[in-house]
Amino acid sequence: MNDRRRGQPAIIAVVVAVAVLVFVTGCGSALPADPDDTLQRIRGGTLRAGASINPPWTELAADGDLSGREVALVEEFAGHLGAEVTWVVAGEEQLVTRLEHNALDLVVGGLTADTPWADKVAVTRPYVKIVDSAGEPTELVMAAPMGENAYLAALDAFLHEKTVQP
Repeated sequence: MNDRRRGQPAIIAVVVAVAVLVFVTGCGSALPADPDDTLQRIRGGTLRAGASINPPWTELAADGDLSGREVALVEEFAGHLGAEVTWVVAGEEQLVTRLEHNALDLVVGGLTADTPWADKVAVTRPYVKIVDSAGEPTELVMAAPMGENAYLAALDAFLHEKTVQP
């Protein structure tokens, strides 16, 4: 084989590696990123949260006050970001649709890790293990917009720091 041809695969590999490095670092963007700037928009602003009623995680009092373990976590997360929370209470399907259309930033309501909505929304890592009504162990998650990776990473990091009691 010609000496010149023998060196071509190594040269091609170096060129490809440099191109990938330039693309990843040279674009001036930090990873993970939010294509819709969700985390940046929420910081010091408003976190738009949806709650599907599922006691003790999300509860709605007769006077319209929203409470529950996940409600408290969302309020604390918002405070961590210097944000206020505006709540929408609805069924899961309506909330997921709003999340898909970027009308919400977060959905809670005792969602399990095997949520059927996982193909439409991003879910956090499980943050608490519980025993469900059938006596089976399960893990709870929260739902966020697909692709908003910096926001999801910040939410996951916050939930990781919390000790959530079942």
